[in-house]
Amino acid sequence: MSSLAMRLLAAGLRRTRKRPVESVDGARKRLHEPKDDPAPPLWFTRRHRVDRRSVGGFDSYTVLPAHGEPARSVLYVHGGSYVSEISPWHWVMVAHIVDEGFRVEVPIYGLAPEHTHREAFGFLVAVYRELLAYTSPERTVFAGDSAGAGLVLALTQDLPAQGLPRPARLLLVSPWVDLTLSHPDIPLIEVRDPWLSPVWLREAARAWAGGDDLALPSLSPVNGPLDDLPPVDLYIGTADVFHPDTRRLNDLIALAGGTSELYEEEGAIHVFPLIPSPEGRRARARILRTLRTV
Repeated sequence: MSSLAMRLLAAGLRRTRKRPVESVDGARKRLHEPKDDPAPPLWFTRRHRVDRRSVGGFDSYTVLPAHGEPARSVLYVHGGSYVSEISPWHWVMVAHIVDEGFRVEVPIYGLAPEHTHREAFGFLVAVYRELLAYTSPERTVFAGDSAGAGLVLALTQDLPAQGLPRPARLLLVSPWVDLTLSHPDIPLIEVRDPWLSPVWLREAARAWAGGDDLALPSLSPVNGPLDDLPPVDLYIGTADVFHPDTRRLNDLIALAGGTSELYEEEGAIHVFPLIPSPEGRRARARILRTLRTV
């Protein structure tokens, strides 16, 4: 059974986040809501060195420990269904990674419906090029959650075409890797997921695709090349509608001869490693142990 903290949070999310977007009208209303301020909170800027710069018209934050110049880097791409800005939970995760002695690059990519995936790729490639001036790819990790995890997987698949080396590792939390949402097991999981509504996800996916086929590897990287990836760590709860596709991704990587490790948490909800709960703390500790090996 999941922890009390997880169950209480799930009840609140079902009421405040899922129910309002279970109808098409509700989903479209949220799609056009004003975006939050992506700037890191005050406690975060007091604890770390933070630099914001513009890269091709979009902001990217470089976060460093209070002292020293790290030799290792993490490119962290936040989730939010390609519609919502980076949240305090994301900044807490970034803080944990920085405290392990990493330079963390946090790109603030343009969100749907104003922006699409076509703008995001050029931006992320440019950010990664700049990051390689500070650390080697062998000491760089790509990490992300939800939509951001799908985006970094697609980015990694595309790097050879950009003439860029792949990072040493991928850390993917509750990755959204198939925007078609066509896996037959999703309806079975959806009734248990207190957060994600397929109605909402389909509206967000169409806006992010900007008219392109949702099955394209740039949108659904489970359909992209999986045979030459760095080692992949996958974190997923069993009460997450992305659970079936995350398991499918894990199996396909193995079939392609790659290396992946699937960390499943029974009863846990979407992006549970970011959530203040016993399950989240265990997963964060595991993530940080993995990062120490880079």
